[in-house]
Amino acid sequence: MWILFLIVIGILLYFVVQTAKAKGGAGVSEETPLDILKKRYARGELTKEDFDRMKRELSE
Repeated sequence: MWILFLIVIGILLYFVVQTAKAKGGAGVSEETPLDILKKRYARGELTKEDFDRMKRELSE
């Protein structure tokens, strides 16, 4: 009986932790489109011209 009770408590704790991670993770570091653009440029996914064009489009 105690083992079943402990298993249920463990499952509940697991779901509480997962829910807290999901809610906390999204609100902590929301990236702006400009942040994403800067990261893509830094990784070499965009040329300087593409970066400048997209940056101008975002600021309009």
